[in-house]
Amino acid sequence: MVKPVLAGLPCGKLAELLSSYPPFRTRQIHKWIVSGAGSFEEMNNLPVSLRKDLAVHYQLLSGTVSSELLDKDSTVKLGITMDDGAIIESVILSDEEGRKTACLSTQAGCPVGCVFCKTGHLGFKRNLSASEISGQFLHLRRKEPAISHVVIMGMGEPLLNLDELRKALDFLMDPGGLNISKRRITLSSCGIIEGIYALAEQGPDIRLAISLTTARAELRERLMPLSRENTLPSLKKALVHYQKKIKRRITLELVLLGGINTGTEDSGLIAEFSRGLDTIINLIPWNPVEGLEFDNLPLKRPSHQETATFSAELEKAGLKVTQRYGKGLGIAGACGQLGAV
Repeated sequence: MVKPVLAGLPCGKLAELLSSYPPFRTRQIHKWIVSGAGSFEEMNNLPVSLRKDLAVHYQLLSGTVSSELLDKDSTVKLGITMDDGAIIESVILSDEEGRKTACLSTQAGCPVGCVFCKTGHLGFKRNLSASEISGQFLHLRRKEPAISHVVIMGMGEPLLNLDELRKALDFLMDPGGLNISKRRITLSSCGIIEGIYALAEQGPDIRLAISLTTARAELRERLMPLSRENTLPSLKKALVHYQKKIKRRITLELVLLGGINTGTEDSGLIAEFSRGLDTIINLIPWNPVEGLEFDNLPLKRPSHQETATFSAELEKAGLKVTQRYGKGLGIAGACGQLGAV
């Protein structure tokens, strides 16, 4: 029988599960969890008999760290093996200001199948549970206690596992626990229409990024097959509705593929799609993954000039543009590379 997992439960839910224990013991256990305990044995202010009882009836953390890679730019990538053998990857990203961000996965594999993403070529195994999602954060924090931000941008499509993600975020944002601000959490989606409406109506009220990549409908359907059911007009309508409900800027992410989606037509259509939305455009020059092709030709990273010209065209159209620099390239830990090693 699978033991219930304690890490990942907000304090109130943990108290319900451990209702047979005195409330002050539950508070102690919760404090140990959010402070980073990796085993019941580490909870040294609990009686030995209680620690043994907990170990018999419960599991502390979901998954076991089975691999760890460190890049020269300080990016850390963990491979975490779940009880059924599924392996997912999670990453710690460091920016120039020293800020540490946890990049979490929501699925083992991915059903979306984006041409330019390694995870999309792995196929889909299953959704992760709430404890498996939030457990990644706890595993990462044992490596880097100073993590302050979270991006739901790892393996999988978050809006196809929204119920479990909500539970995981309840733990991460719990005021009595980790208390991570909603302003420090970003969800990245390929644009699942139903999920965007669900976010607008039921939350959580966190930052939203949409992997748009191109506003050429035919090209987007070929690069991102799930967009055949989640069309660009429907996506635009959903985002307009979302911003009416959630007064927050949306990030439109554009993975730039050399010679494919960086022309003048592309920048013009992005500007047209953005009209009426409060957006910021985040350019992501494609992070190389060996063996990925489009139209029987290997994908390639755009040149610096190609990227600069495209960025200038977007800015000329009145859009605010930023560029994401590939952190973790040396360990296949950058955007689109998870599952490569």
